[in-house]
Amino acid sequence: MPYQEALATRTYFDTAFDLPAVKVLPTEYYVSKDDIMISTVLGSCVSACIRDNQSGWAGMNHFMLPEGDPASPSSATMRYGAYAMETLINELLKAGASRARLEAKVFGGGAVLDAMRETNIGERNAAFVINYLRLEKIPVVAQDLGGPHARRINYFARTGQVLVRKLISQHRAESVIARRELAVARTVQAAAEGKG
Repeated sequence: MPYQEALATRTYFDTAFDLPAVKVLPTEYYVSKDDIMISTVLGSCVSACIRDNQSGWAGMNHFMLPEGDPASPSSATMRYGAYAMETLINELLKAGASRARLEAKVFGGGAVLDAMRETNIGERNAAFVINYLRLEKIPVVAQDLGGPHARRINYFARTGQVLVRKLISQHRAESVIARRELAVARTVQAAAEGKG
């Protein structure tokens, strides 16, 4: 299944929260100031939820790997943290957020598959996002990173509130996320080796 690398478009109405919602998949982002819930499910991937509390603009991204090879054009995609973070911040600024007022909440970086644990993808993603935001001088006001489980993230754009549900058991959603992340990681590795 090809992954869209752009603005998330999977909208739905969440009856549990009585709100319109959008689902952000790997390599996607979403920005809004509406009363909307932005959701994703993370394994080793990381999402940054960034908001300007004064203007009300808020957004979320979902990236899979910390950084690509700077010399390779393929590193300029939303699957890599550097590009995904830059894209989200730039979209917030274009919408009307002020860089001086941005604050972040970051989630994910779990070790949900043995294959991912060996390469420390989750740890590397978590360390990357914290370091990136420190260098950009965007304060991290909340975080839930690492650990052995997947997470469901519900981010409420209007208030900045985040609800995190850890998927501790071998729940179906955790299995789906783990398989999806492994498939994309294999695709990325094959492309890097010149096979894709």
